[in-house]
Amino acid sequence: MKYLCLLILAFCSLKLKAQDNYEIQVYGSETVEKGKTMVELHSNYTLSGSKSVTNGELPTNHVEHETIEITHGWTTWFETGFYFFNSIGDAGRTAYVGSHIRPRVAAPESWNWPVGVSISTEFGFQKAAFSANTATLEIRPIVDKKWNKLYISVNPTLEKSFKGPDQGRGFTFSPNVKGSYDVTKVVALGLEYYGSTGPFFHYDPIKQQDHQLFVATDLNIDPKWEFNGGVGYGFTSNSDRAIVKIIVGRRF
Repeated sequence: MKYLCLLILAFCSLKLKAQDNYEIQVYGSETVEKGKTMVELHSNYTLSGSKSVTNGELPTNHVEHETIEITHGWTTWFETGFYFFNSIGDAGRTAYVGSHIRPRVAAPESWNWPVGVSISTEFGFQKAAFSANTATLEIRPIVDKKWNKLYISVNPTLEKSFKGPDQGRGFTFSPNVKGSYDVTKVVALGLEYYGSTGPFFHYDPIKQQDHQLFVATDLNIDPKWEFNGGVGYGFTSNSDRAIVKIIVGRRF
């Protein structure tokens, strides 16, 4: 319990956008094993979100996002992920939204670094009705560490728009942070933070930034399976106020 309190204090002290609410996840440094394939379903439902069209984007209130992620491990340190974003909702909000590709490399275990390190680059497109920035690049460094039952992961992410209203803004800073504690051998409880502050070193006013905090759980029932679920709350006027998320994955 004391570790969770420390995590809350740490997150509140950070000046740190969930990933457009399609893939709400803080990455760990490990890549998928060589020759293995991970298939994941990301299900996110916005309980309280935007209710009007903004910059041509449809509102997010009471919409469900279903993302299929397929990741294959080519070597012990290199993987490639593919994303298929989908939206389910009324008023024309049910549609295929777009796709991304995400190669990632990790520091091999043989290097014996004291922390896990990897870097992910994600590029793709999405329809303007669901994201005003229709072509984007994400560069995500990942650093994590496990101390006995306590786990910490930090993703100081940079994002760039190549087409849309933000294409001239340069790279924006969108950090993600996760802290969890193993309550049992099966259940881990923790907090996940998702933020977007605007252009790197030229941050937006706080009201225009995006800050979300999730209470989440991970279940370690079987090495072949992955489960993460949580409830999140947005703290600024630019954030969706309440979101429920579930990730279910299977290794093959």
